[in-house]
Amino acid sequence: MASRWKHRPEGSTWGDWGDDDELGRINLLTPDKVLAGVREVQAGISFCLSLPLDFPGGTALNQRRYPPRLAPTEDMDGNADTFFNIHMSAMPDFGDPKYVDVWADDNVTLSLQYSTQWDSLAHVGAEFDGDGDGVEEPRYYNGYRAGTDLVGPSDDARGDGSGHRSFAHHLGLEHMAFHGVQGRGVLVDLAHHLGLDWKPVGLDTLQEAMAADGVVVEPGDMLLLHTGFATKILEWDRNPDPRRIFTTASYLDAHDESLLEWIAESQISALIADNYAVEGLLGKDRDPSRHSFLPIHHLCLFKLGVPLGELWYLHELAAWLREHDRSRFFLTAPPLRMPGIVGSPVTPIATV
Repeated sequence: MASRWKHRPEGSTWGDWGDDDELGRINLLTPDKVLAGVREVQAGISFCLSLPLDFPGGTALNQRRYPPRLAPTEDMDGNADTFFNIHMSAMPDFGDPKYVDVWADDNVTLSLQYSTQWDSLAHVGAEFDGDGDGVEEPRYYNGYRAGTDLVGPSDDARGDGSGHRSFAHHLGLEHMAFHGVQGRGVLVDLAHHLGLDWKPVGLDTLQEAMAADGVVVEPGDMLLLHTGFATKILEWDRNPDPRRIFTTASYLDAHDESLLEWIAESQISALIADNYAVEGLLGKDRDPSRHSFLPIHHLCLFKLGVPLGELWYLHELAAWLREHDRSRFFLTAPPLRMPGIVGSPVTPIATV
C-alpha cells in the first residue's frame, strides 16, 4: 500500500516499482533489455524517426498546439531578434575587428506535443477513488494527485524567488530522460497490410499482421505501429487537408477489450505510432456511463505507466525492415530533460 492511495485501479501497475515510482514500464528497459536491442544491430544503418518539428503545419490537427516560431536571440545591446550573422567587431566590451568570428544564436517557441513526441504519464489522469472513501479525485499514474503532486503553472512554483514557472512536480519527462530510453524496438507494418484507409485495428487484425510478418513482441520491447499517416503529413508539406487529416490511415480500436487486455499482458515498455493519437479520435460516443474518452490513453498512461509516442516518422525504417525480412532494431528515444514537462519533442533513432 502506498502513502498516496489505499486502492489502485484494477489491473494497474501502481506500486509495482515502489511508492514513488515515476517511470512506469520504462523500468522494464533494464541493462539486459538495452543489450537485447544492441544485439539487433547488424547493418549499422540508422534511421531518423522524427518528422521535421514544423510539421504537420498550421493548427488543423490541434487548435491548441502551434507551429514552432524560430528567431534569433537579442543582441548584446538588448535588441530583440537580431543576433544573427553578427561579427565580433560589433560585440560590446570585447569586440575587435582583428577577430574573424561571425556569430549566430537563436530561440524557439514550441508546443511540446506539436509534432513527433512523447506523451508523459502526467498527460492523462482520471477521477478515481484511491482513498476508499467513496469520493473520486483527479489522480495520475501511481496515485499522484492533481493540485498536490501535479501543480499547474505559477509565477514562483519553486518558492525560491526565481520566477520559475513550473508545471508537473511529479511524472515529468525529465525522469524518463535521465533513465534513458534505449532498448529493442519492434515494428508492426499496418500500412503494408491495410493501406491508408481510415479503419480501426482490433486485436485480431493486429495479430494477423504480426503473424504474416513473423513479428514477436516480448516483455520490455517498445512497440511501434506504422500506419502511413506521418508519410501523408510529409506529402501535405505543412498544408494538411483539414478533413483527410482526421480520416487517413488506421488506428488502434480502443473499444476492443481484447486489444486492451493484450496491451496490458504484453508488458511492452512503450507504445508508439506514426499517427496522431495511437487510438482513434472518434468524437463523442453514445455510451451514457462514466468512462474514458481515450481508453488506450487511460490504460497506458493512467493505469500501466506506458508512455505513448505519437506522430513518429516510420516510412524508411518500415521499408528497410520489410526488404530485409526483419521487424526488430535498436531504438534510442529520450525526451528532453526539461523538469516538469508533460510532453516532449523527440528525435528517435533506429539502428538496424
